[in-house]
Amino acid sequence: MSSEIKEQPIKCPNCGHNIRIALDASEGDQDYYDECPACCREMHLNLHVDEYRQKIQLTVNSDDEQIF
Repeated sequence: MSSEIKEQPIKCPNCGHNIRIALDASEGDQDYYDECPACCREMHLNLHVDEYRQKIQLTVNSDDEQIF
């Protein structure tokens, strides 16, 4: 998969604000938290790199939607 960084538009799962985030698929699958610039609440981002189909799958949730 190409190591270039791609921008992806998403909506904050907490406040609904439209955000553009940079995705770097060169490091493979990633699971991390980022803060919404509008409401300052954490978003859980899960990035999956499907090298066979040359696609990036991104799931964005708020903390209260996570089941541990």
